[in-house]
Parts: sequence; C-alpha cells; structure tokens
Amino acid sequence: MKIIIHGGFFSESSTNLETKIAKQEALLRIVKDSYEYLKSHTALETVVYAVSLLEDDELFNAGIGSQIQSDGKIRMSAALMDGTSMKMSGVINIEEVKNPIQVAEVLMTVDDRILGGSGATNFARKHGFEAFSTEIPQRKAEYEAKLKSTGTGTVGCVALDSKGKIAVATSTGGKGFEIPGRISDSATVAGNYANEFCGVSLTGVGEDIVSGAVATKIVTRVTDGFSLEEAFEKTFNELKPFDGFAGAIAIDCKGNMYHQDSHPTMVFASFDGENEVVFK
Repeated sequence: MKIIIHGGFFSESSTNLETKIAKQEALLRIVKDSYEYLKSHTALETVVYAVSLLEDDELFNAGIGSQIQSDGKIRMSAALMDGTSMKMSGVINIEEVKNPIQVAEVLMTVDDRILGGSGATNFARKHGFEAFSTEIPQRKAEYEAKLKSTGTGTVGCVALDSKGKIAVATSTGGKGFEIPGRISDSATVAGNYANEFCGVSLTGVGEDIVSGAVATKIVTRVTDGFSLEEAFEKTFNELKPFDGFAGAIAIDCKGNMYHQDSHPTMVFASFDGENEVVFK
C-alpha cells in the first residue's frame, strides 16, 4: 500500500517559514491519517478521504480557502478517477460546497459524470450537499486588495491499495481573479488520470497542464513500458518550449512513487507505512 498527496506550490516570496512548517506538518498528518484509512478501504475511497481532508484545511487552495474569481465569487473544480474501471467523474466551477471531491464521488454512480456550473451546484443540492461558504478572511483581503495569485494552488492524492488498485483525486479552488467560466485542468484528463498501471495528479498553471496533456501522457507512457521516472522526464521536457508551470505526483502498479515540478516548489508528502517523505 502506498499513498502520496500534494498541496499545490510553495513560494518563498509570498509565504514565510511559519507557513512552510505548517504545510509540512499538515501534509504529514493528512498522508499518515489517509494511510491508516487505506488499510481498510479501497484506493478510490481513500483518495476521496485524503482530498476531503486537504479541502478542509485552509492552508491549501481547495474547498475551504479557495480563491475568489474576478466577479467576487468562488468556483471550485474537482475530479476522481478509478484506475480499474477507467471511470472519471468531476465537477467544474461548482459553488458553495464544502467538499467538491465528495460531489465528484457521487457523480461516479451516474451516467452524466462530469458536470459544470449551475448544473454541478444543483446536483450537489439535490444529493444533500448544503450551501457552504468556503471563503476565508485571507482570500477576501486578497481579493479586495486585488493581489494577483500565482495560480498554482491545487490539492491531490494518488493511492495504491492492498489489492493493487490505483485511484487518483484532485481538487482546486482556482487561480484567483480569473474570468468566470474559466476551466482548470483539475477536472480534465490532463490534470487527473489513472489506469491499472499508474495514477497521476497535477498542480500548477492549468492552461500549461492542459497544453501539455501532462497526466495522460505520463500514464500512457508508463502503460507503454516507460519507467515512472522516464515517463516524467520525457513529459516534463515537453513543457520546456513554453516554460510550462506544473508539478505532479504519481504511483505505478509496482508501488513506485514519484514526483516532479518544473518550477520550485511543489508541496507534497508520501507514506508507505514505514517511510515518510515531505517537501523541504
């Protein structure tokens, strides 16, 4: 059993040592808690559990603490993919929901599995997700001061369970001040993808991740025989011509875990029951 999570990017220029330590501690706590959960649950159930914990922590830009768009509203996106069934579900630009990833989990059971805008929000209400404001004072202050975000905030999880099954979940609160209707990578196969061989979750600038088809390329290359490291190297090299801003976490069917970013520094943590790793 293996699990790896990410919490977007850490910028030395915009956050302090106290925040860095807080993120390290939070990621280690969440990854270990999720590993315990994985012991008695499937990979699919576990990635939802882990991403829900990340959404509930205002240190990260997903769920509570999500960025505010240019019209003053918060719209979030999240996706879930089961590497065994090859089913993906997701919500795009959903509003006033505490845990978008849990709405994506419910969508996994219906035919129309990716919903956007009011359709996603209405679906959530009909399935018992009450209206919940994810706005925090910090985001409001940033919005009112028109501080520009770097647009690199997303959370994600990849898990390999005791039966060798892989699942991945990704959730984002957006890049901040974007045009309403903008689509992030998180609920696309560029930012969230898995099959029986590999699972990958992305963070970074959504437009760059979609342009590079990053998650899909990595998973496809592993499926075709590349090692996880080779798949990452080739895919990230293909971001260089347009200076693509991305970070990725992954687990393959052999239990190998890997992470890479094109710009410093993606925050992540992993745990396999014995060895813990967290970003420096």
